[in-house]
Amino acid sequence: MNAPHSCCHGGAAHAHAAGSALRDPVCGMTVAPDSPHHARHDGVDHRFCSARCRERFVADPARFLSPAAETAAVGTAPVDGAMYTCPMHPEIVRPGPGICPLCGMALEPVMPQADAGEASEELVDFRRRFLRTLPLTIAVFVLAMSGDRLFALPHAMRNAIELVLSAPVVLWAGLPLLARGVQSLRNRHLNMWTLIGIGVAAAFGYSVVATLVPGLFPDAFRMHGRVGVYFEAAAVIVSLTLLGQVLELHARSATSAAIRALLGLAPKTARRLREDGGEEDVPLAEVAPGDRLRVRPGEKIPVDGEVLDGRSAVDESLLTGESLPVEKAPGQRVIGASMNGSGSLVVRATQVGAAGLLAQIVKLVADAQRSRAPMQRLADRVAGVFVVGVLAVALLTLLGWGLLGPDPAWTHAIVNAVSVLIIACPCALGLATPMSIMVATGRAARAGVLFRDAEALERLREVDTVILDKTGTLTEGRPVLHEIVAAPGMSDDDLLRRSASLEQASEHPLGIAIIAAARERGLALSTVTTFDSIAGQGIAGEVDGVRLALGNAALMQSLAVDLAALSGIAERLRASGASVLFAAMDGRAAGLIAVADPVKPGTAAALRALREAGLAIVVASGDAPATVRAVAAQLDIADVHGGLQPQDKLALVRQLQAQGRRVAMAGDGVNDAPALAAADVGIAMGSGTDVALASAAVTLVKGDLRRIVTARAVSVATVRNMKQNLLFAFLYNALGVPVAAGLLYPLTGWLLDPMLAALAMSLSSVSVVANALRLSRVKLAETAA
Repeated sequence: MNAPHSCCHGGAAHAHAAGSALRDPVCGMTVAPDSPHHARHDGVDHRFCSARCRERFVADPARFLSPAAETAAVGTAPVDGAMYTCPMHPEIVRPGPGICPLCGMALEPVMPQADAGEASEELVDFRRRFLRTLPLTIAVFVLAMSGDRLFALPHAMRNAIELVLSAPVVLWAGLPLLARGVQSLRNRHLNMWTLIGIGVAAAFGYSVVATLVPGLFPDAFRMHGRVGVYFEAAAVIVSLTLLGQVLELHARSATSAAIRALLGLAPKTARRLREDGGEEDVPLAEVAPGDRLRVRPGEKIPVDGEVLDGRSAVDESLLTGESLPVEKAPGQRVIGASMNGSGSLVVRATQVGAAGLLAQIVKLVADAQRSRAPMQRLADRVAGVFVVGVLAVALLTLLGWGLLGPDPAWTHAIVNAVSVLIIACPCALGLATPMSIMVATGRAARAGVLFRDAEALERLREVDTVILDKTGTLTEGRPVLHEIVAAPGMSDDDLLRRSASLEQASEHPLGIAIIAAARERGLALSTVTTFDSIAGQGIAGEVDGVRLALGNAALMQSLAVDLAALSGIAERLRASGASVLFAAMDGRAAGLIAVADPVKPGTAAALRALREAGLAIVVASGDAPATVRAVAAQLDIADVHGGLQPQDKLALVRQLQAQGRRVAMAGDGVNDAPALAAADVGIAMGSGTDVALASAAVTLVKGDLRRIVTARAVSVATVRNMKQNLLFAFLYNALGVPVAAGLLYPLTGWLLDPMLAALAMSLSSVSVVANALRLSRVKLAETAA
């Protein structure tokens, strides 16, 4: 979590005792201990985020100190003690769901539950409001635009029908939007909801008055005997805003999906050994340190622990990034949620619950996701000034025409003030960035790049350093045959055939790679008559009447096999990043087989394109340092880090960020998730784990690193397009507001009819949409094709 902001940005709860967290009892925001706004009540000193909150507290302390006050402040009671925070302002933390007092966004759980649904209550609610009232919005829009041609209705009846059609849209579907606008004014944090609330209220309120009391308006404001109404403008604004919120909430749900996917890695139960020798399946939450657990072949290891009995190869790749399974024997440590191989193990639990490695990774991802506030969009940065300016102009228009204008002065004053508010309605401003983002993400998707949210689009253009994982990112992520060296008198194919025959009785990934290579060459495998697996060293057996052993140097040494002729070759292969298996037949060296995780085709070209784009390349992997250095050497990468745990990768990201670098992290495993979440932009390979995909802001569908260049090109074009859209939106306001206020009336006698104000508002929206659509034709770098 970020440190609490100073009093100008608030904080959340009063102090009951020394050393406890400081919260504003009125708004619930975290307050700095030295906040100048404070009041003493019943011997307790309470701190506040602003003078306004202090005034409300002093006026009625009991209202904010009652037991129900905490629940009332957030809207609903806490669920299972869950804490909620704002994705835009992580300093806001409350016990239960509610609305952020700063930006009006719905709060979300700090730590999602594994069994929680993907759709939030707010998303379900907004989707329902949008879908149920969309037909009404379409109907009122058609009636307003084409009513004279399609329907021969009296003007008063048509106005009444539009009122009936639009009222549910504005008063029911738009109620949360209007409430947030009111809240922004009450909390003195002007934002986009302020603009939307004012625009909808102005258009709808003016139209209601014009429908119910048309006699208040002079003949000059009647067209075809009818006072213009703008119900369609209010309804369309509500529907478009709800649609934008639904799309945004869908994107936000991906953040908690990463943590839910992590939590889902752990098994639900564990098989515990009782003191009487029996066994029982118990919920994972009931496992305690010291419990003995049985892990059968193919099962997930439930918790971190130590092997007491049994031997097996354990796949830890999802958690550590190590591409090959690790042999486990008594006395060795195992990691919860890793996958047991073909052996059976008895494990003593050592770390359970929050102390386990998986839980630590979950916490790292959650903390990393909350550690940075999303980028403040251009529209948000100017919204406060814009709203104040529009309100000031509307007020001056009202007073100026009412006190100084021609008769009927106050009728002109009201109409002109409404025209100002209507033309300043933030429909185009609200569309400026979402339209660019929608079109750009579609264009990027066609090029094999998936953006999770607008923040990633805005940030990626600023990246100057890319951290790359090795396994699955630079390399294929699966071992294949690299080289065969047979002893004199034996062919490579014969050595491969015999070795593959022996490996048929093994399930080790190196053996699987050897068997696959033999089948690719069409070699007929023999039957193994005897087989023995030597844990941590290799395998041995009889093939075609010959005693064959296949394994590491330790196995060969135990069999007294002379490796002098092969040692130099083995060192060369190891230096290239390959794993070496020695073969011996009837006690004599028969050669060696090297298996390696190959570099992906196109990786070298991708790195060249990244360097040409001005990006620094760093490799960070959980694999052995020697292996990582060997792969990096092939690709001419100098900045190399091997043997890293998830927290080490996270620390590397933050270290580079502390140096002032803008960091992108590309990876595909669970062990990459914390670093992906903490980086300025996380980039996941499309073939990676669900956790990596959910933690990253960008996904490369085909895992081609050249797509990073594509993604940057889209980012640059999108930000440029958003700036243009914002310029269009404000240009219409800059030109239209003075006209709506009547500044040209003394010179030309022109007044801007509210209907023309609505037309200008619509034109600004059309220009924004048309400009955003240009992104669908943006040309991308050929290197990324």
